[in-house]
Amino acid sequence: MNILVTGGAGYIGSATAEALLKAGHSVTVYDSLITGHRAAVPEGATFVQADLSDSHTLAEALTRSKFDAVMHFAAFIEAGESMKDPGRFYHNNFTNALALMETAVRAGVKRFVLSSTAAVFASSDDPLTEDSPLGPTNVYGHTKLMVEQALEWYRQIHGLHFAALRYFNACGALPGRGEAHQPESHLIPLVLQVSLGLRESVGIYGTDYPTPDGTCIRDYIHIADLVSAHILALEALQERDQLIYNLGSGNGYSVREVIETARQVTGHRIPAKELPRRPGDSARLVASSEKIKRELGWRPKHDNLYEIISSAWAWHKWHPKGYE
Repeated sequence: MNILVTGGAGYIGSATAEALLKAGHSVTVYDSLITGHRAAVPEGATFVQADLSDSHTLAEALTRSKFDAVMHFAAFIEAGESMKDPGRFYHNNFTNALALMETAVRAGVKRFVLSSTAAVFASSDDPLTEDSPLGPTNVYGHTKLMVEQALEWYRQIHGLHFAALRYFNACGALPGRGEAHQPESHLIPLVLQVSLGLRESVGIYGTDYPTPDGTCIRDYIHIADLVSAHILALEALQERDQLIYNLGSGNGYSVREVIETARQVTGHRIPAKELPRRPGDSARLVASSEKIKRELGWRPKHDNLYEIISSAWAWHKWHPKGYE
């Protein structure tokens, strides 16, 4: 297949682009490099540096050759930041995604895979299924839900087959490929930066949540498992016109548990500071991935937190400044 990967210079997009190339597909990476890294674009991919709001370049990229699918990873992802600057998130995550859908349909693209988020759900004490109540607690989650809803209308009106993958805290690393956000906002790399001496401590935002140790509980999914799920969903769209799946290990870990596991992995004491809650954080988000297991045969192969953090630590030790 010939596939356009937006956000293909980012953490998950670049890993997926690399896997697609290894599977024999043709890949064009479309990325503004606002948060992505040129060095993360896999060798063998055609690269277009542009923003999705650049309608001329986007149309040119999608009509240069016939694309079988779009895999959309390009988005701002910091939930806390979305509560400070909502307009920036609505523009980049929703308006630009809408432009991508429209341009793709005009170019005759038939399949669209959306990298969505667990943040579309309301917080729950039970594992979240695809039928769990929706209720984003932050603007970031709302932007992704809006894109999902728009895709459903494009499916009904234009016949655009789509998959939305709602995943829970992508983490871990692959050989030569790991997390490098600027500024960093994800818990595991933040914790590991303390071990590397790049920051003095890690923050625990909120210690009064209704959870066993008072901190937020999250499901963590290794990037390799996330990539395999996206590719399975892309293949399934040849026969199905709509797929929505939750992705996660099914295990919930608190912020304190992540920090303690990182201490075990790195041998560093990793000082932690207790801080007030951040707007937009949910108390508990843990996935039930039974539907994608049942329908597509997907299984997470790296669902142990110690293994996940160990893979991330191996990458960060060799790349303390990310891709720089």
